[in-house]
Amino acid sequence: MKKYNKVLLAYSGGLDTSIIIPWLKETYGCEEVIAVVGDVGQGDDELEGLEEKAIKTGASKIYIENLQKEFVEDYIFPTLKAGATYEGKYLLGTSFARPVIAKRMVEIAKAEGVDAIAHGCTGKGNDQVRFELTIKAFAPELPVVAPWRIWDLKSREEEIAYAIEKNVPIKITYETNYSKDKNLWHLSHEGLDLEDPANEPKYDEILEMGVSPEKAPDVPTYVTVSFEKGIPVAVNGEKMDGVSIIKALNKVGGENGVGIIDMVENRLVGMKSRGVYETPGGSILYYAHKELEYLCLDRETLHYKEQIALKFADLVYNGQWFTPLREALSSFVDKTQETVTGDVKLKLYKGNIVSAGSTSPYTLYSEEYATFGEDSVYDQNDSAGFINLFGLPVTVKAKMDAKVNGVK
Repeated sequence: MKKYNKVLLAYSGGLDTSIIIPWLKETYGCEEVIAVVGDVGQGDDELEGLEEKAIKTGASKIYIENLQKEFVEDYIFPTLKAGATYEGKYLLGTSFARPVIAKRMVEIAKAEGVDAIAHGCTGKGNDQVRFELTIKAFAPELPVVAPWRIWDLKSREEEIAYAIEKNVPIKITYETNYSKDKNLWHLSHEGLDLEDPANEPKYDEILEMGVSPEKAPDVPTYVTVSFEKGIPVAVNGEKMDGVSIIKALNKVGGENGVGIIDMVENRLVGMKSRGVYETPGGSILYYAHKELEYLCLDRETLHYKEQIALKFADLVYNGQWFTPLREALSSFVDKTQETVTGDVKLKLYKGNIVSAGSTSPYTLYSEEYATFGEDSVYDQNDSAGFINLFGLPVTVKAKMDAKVNGVK
């Protein structure tokens, strides 16, 4: 086995990354393991005590990097503006958190002069691709160590046993070891009873960012989101930065049972997986942003952008953030957002998001043209000629069919 003196580890303090520190030392003879934590809004409860825990577990140093502002402005909002959702449901909460963390890891790795970068992603998951494509984009010369691909531990149960053997402090137990990923945007749940798609999730036991729709208030809550060029800038008239907006909408959305997704998705590595995602604030923002686009974008742009959104989502999901195509698509999206400015009022009620009115200085909706009443701007006789020309291919095809079939 090749020796690495100094390795940088993507560290969360969870089960996988906790046991990787002693494993790296045993396996590669590492003199130093430097832990890097990307704070993407997972909360104080997950960050508290990480420095002490990492050092106690054998790390020589730990970086805890606050990446929330960069995460929101450079990853979440560009994806929101694109309207990108994976397979019609997933709002990409884990997907776009990995590139921002990995990019910062590479910066630290170069400053520290490490021999390799390590991560705790499994060989069955998508995150290994997201981390490593980012590393390739910024430091293709750095080797990557992925323990899950080579160690003898084959399950989370064996990981727990290894942690106990090495005196690694962990909060997890055999009975409660859902696999979770939390950040400012979402919280995912996988494993245990969720591995069988026939099982209804135990929402009242697993939800952390909000409540189930049944437990939401019996009266609706109204919320207004303001956008400037496709970017949310205020909630209920109060100007906020991006991080604060998401936190505020997470709170009100969670209280109303909004943003709970139960999904069987197609992983990049080929298998299907089942998970429950909580994305209360994100669901509100996606809904509001789309409502404003309905008002502000012309038909051809709106419809073509919906096609772009599918590809954009695939790129984000597949870890291809730092690619020419993603950058080019973002440029296209930014152009479409120049007039996506205005206010969207929504009604939240027991898990539902309902439109309650939208306004924009750039609205393309004209009551003068759309009215069912009398108007002086639209000549309905014009539609006859339009239909004749629009339907000309249909007419010609029908006449050809009749001729071929001998119909007079």
